[in-house]
Amino acid sequence: MAAMGQENSWPLQKCIESGMKNSIEIKISQLEVKKSQKLHNSVANQLLPSISFTGNQSYNFGSTIDPATNGRVSSNIQNDNFYLNAQMNLIDFRAFANAQKTKINTEKSKADLAVIENEYQLQILESYYQALFTQELLKIQKEQFKNAEFNFSRIEKEVEIGSKPKSDLYDMQLSFAQEEMKIMQTEQLLFVQKKQLFQLINTDVSTNEVVLELPLNTNSIESSFENNPKIIAAKLSYKSSLTDIKMERANNLPSLTAYYGLSTFYYKPLNQPTAIVDDFNKQVGDNKNQQVGVQLNVPIFNGFRTSKRISASKIETEKSKWLMEQEKIKVKNQIDIEIQNKSNYEQLDKKLAELKTYANTSFKTSQSKFVSGIIDAYVFSSVKNQLLSAEYDLLKNQLQIQFTVNKIKLIQGKEL
Repeated sequence: MAAMGQENSWPLQKCIESGMKNSIEIKISQLEVKKSQKLHNSVANQLLPSISFTGNQSYNFGSTIDPATNGRVSSNIQNDNFYLNAQMNLIDFRAFANAQKTKINTEKSKADLAVIENEYQLQILESYYQALFTQELLKIQKEQFKNAEFNFSRIEKEVEIGSKPKSDLYDMQLSFAQEEMKIMQTEQLLFVQKKQLFQLINTDVSTNEVVLELPLNTNSIESSFENNPKIIAAKLSYKSSLTDIKMERANNLPSLTAYYGLSTFYYKPLNQPTAIVDDFNKQVGDNKNQQVGVQLNVPIFNGFRTSKRISASKIETEKSKWLMEQEKIKVKNQIDIEIQNKSNYEQLDKKLAELKTYANTSFKTSQSKFVSGIIDAYVFSSVKNQLLSAEYDLLKNQLQIQFTVNKIKLIQGKEL
């Protein structure tokens, strides 16, 4: 039984870990990270030579060029050509900028994943505490219901022996039925909220048997926000836009390319049995031609297209910069509000504890008055409802403090 109870106990951290493991959206984002890592090319990789081999076979009919003499003849000739080409960029500023951009894109995809994970954890946190509030309310209601059962049983016996009028029993029956209905409504609400929680974390469990654990008190917080995933993603977007400017400017910069070419060919006259030609291997060996060179490409005029693209990239960079600043302000404001909420809850805590003490004292004296017949069941039920409300308000306020602290930590990009 102990093992079963432990298995059905779900702390907040267990819900988050299960959700992070099962979330389809996170799995998709993780694949995007892997994709960006595969697309990243370092500068050295981009400057590696490209090598290609080309072969073609053609048939020429009528007046054509004899490959052996380069003279024009009237004949039908089969011609096979083979080319091996290698090319390597020695200086390519666009390659440098592109390497920076793909590296930043890889970091940006990781930051986007962190944003999704952070938003998802905030959703789990919200759903967990909503269910936790209801679960703790149900505990208080059931605990107070024991008193209702005791009083109802006592009134029944007193009515039977004639020491109490039947009207008191009717009042107790109404109060008893109302408490039963409230407990049923709370149970139904808790079932739906736990169902929503486990649907959110994509975990199939029997929610009726699940007990949510009260998180440990954690009241220490900071006001920092630079590690917020959204801010990090916005900074990387800004850095990526800067590399776009470099890539466009590279179109105006010279590039230096080294190349090597090897070519050969084979030919054979068609429908000329008496024609004498060397065999394939000899022709391919004799007709080899090699070419080595360096090519410098200096852009001079491109119709102002590059200048326009540079201007557009600068505008996009300025836009990214303001979006980054906007994200910082939004996160800072959000943290400031939550810190103020925490302060408000802490101020309420003492007052709610005081109200609970008064409500508890009032309930005890009302219980004695009800037993003595000084007050009726309706007044006693009202006093008991005040105690229930005071107990729940105090507990919920304390849980709200925990919830706010955990929410601030997640907004700051910290682990719970």
